[in-house]
Amino acid sequence: MALTAWIPTKEDDAFLQHLREALDDGVTLRTDESLDAGADAEVLVRGVPTREQVDACPRLNRLLIPYAGLPESTRTLMSGYPKVAVHNLHHNAAPTAELAVTLLLAAAKDVVRLDTALRGGDWSARYAEPRAVTLAGRTAVILGYGAIGRRVAHALKALGMRVKAVRRRTLEPEFDQGIELYGPGMLEDLLPLAQALVLSLPLTPATTGLLGKAEIDRLPAGAVLVNVGRGALVNEQALYTALRDRHLAGAGLDVWYRYPKTEEDRTRTQPAEAPFHELDNVVMSPHRGGQTVETEALRGRGVAALLNAAAAGDTVENRVDLGAGY
Repeated sequence: MALTAWIPTKEDDAFLQHLREALDDGVTLRTDESLDAGADAEVLVRGVPTREQVDACPRLNRLLIPYAGLPESTRTLMSGYPKVAVHNLHHNAAPTAELAVTLLLAAAKDVVRLDTALRGGDWSARYAEPRAVTLAGRTAVILGYGAIGRRVAHALKALGMRVKAVRRRTLEPEFDQGIELYGPGMLEDLLPLAQALVLSLPLTPATTGLLGKAEIDRLPAGAVLVNVGRGALVNEQALYTALRDRHLAGAGLDVWYRYPKTEEDRTRTQPAEAPFHELDNVVMSPHRGGQTVETEALRGRGVAALLNAAAAGDTVENRVDLGAGY
């Protein structure tokens, strides 16, 4: 079968190179920004398409978002095109999961504070009461058992942790290779068990503010929290207070509450109103979980795999549920 895909905006050269190299012969790729280029396109490759771009494709049956997530404006727009399937990528699942495990280990082992002190020649921590906690034998709870959460869960199981995970589609408790799976209704019961809590959820109306003060207070004293989903999943002030008062032993955060709005702001923007940067039990990362030197290659090959499947008439993975928001 043949298929035409249209990318109506300028993309990274490395991404396009890897995409073209991985495309099957039956796929035609158009990268012209002119609306006329969409005239025979069955697939539109665009994260935030305009209505004009969608309407320029009378044969359109799929929108392919060339990264993870579903922008709210795209969700709103595509809700008006029910015959167009929407897909996204999971190309960043492995690097994001790796960072989640890195943040958990760094926070649990007090790595940043010890590194900072020793860089100044200060060995005091070696002779003081330790803050590092052992993860083996403890319980980890993963909120969001998708492409990222599954990888995190199995990595933590390999570290000797008991792993429980919450996912939307689970109605009754079940097992996946030793990982205990539960539905969202069990969250309240799982939180007191979560000596490590990892959030890998998308931000939707149902997950915004999922963890507030009441939920954080239900975590056991000395728990470690990692967030690689979105900042707004967790109430900012409640999280800061729990860390400041040492109810939580530590946190590893790759997602935040405030982002630079201009290029100049990139060197002078604190990531939250609360002064997380003043706490020595927080490991801070600037929302780079899915970014590695291989990212554009992974993204290009990921888009190509979906286009090749569509051209061959095979199942196209990563279908987005517009109603659920992911």
